[in-house]
Amino acid sequence: MRMKKLKKAMQRIVGAVLYKVAMLALLLVSGPAALMAQNTAGDYTAGTNALTTVAEEIAKYVPIMVKLCYAIAGVVAIVGAISVYIAMNNEEQDVKKKIMMVVGACIFLIAAAQALPLFFGIGG
Repeated sequence: MRMKKLKKAMQRIVGAVLYKVAMLALLLVSGPAALMAQNTAGDYTAGTNALTTVAEEIAKYVPIMVKLCYAIAGVVAIVGAISVYIAMNNEEQDVKKKIMMVVGACIFLIAAAQALPLFFGIGG
């Protein structure tokens, strides 16, 4: 009985050690391969050109996103005004809270639309 427990414990220990050794071997084999892949590239102009292209493409979408923020702010204002009107007609308690939430959401969306070009470094 005692030998069986000892044998199982040894198997778990050996299994854990073998797992750790296998992981270490995998890291030792794959690590230098990644380093060699970076070193053999040598010329980074392809990556720089790709990042420049991505930055230019993102800059093209900024005016569209600004208009989208304004449109969403308009929809929020209209839906919020209807919600506040219904709350006022039903004589609910939290009308001021609803008004503040709608106004705050609209101010945030307008401020976000103004800050978006500045965030991406686009003058305007």
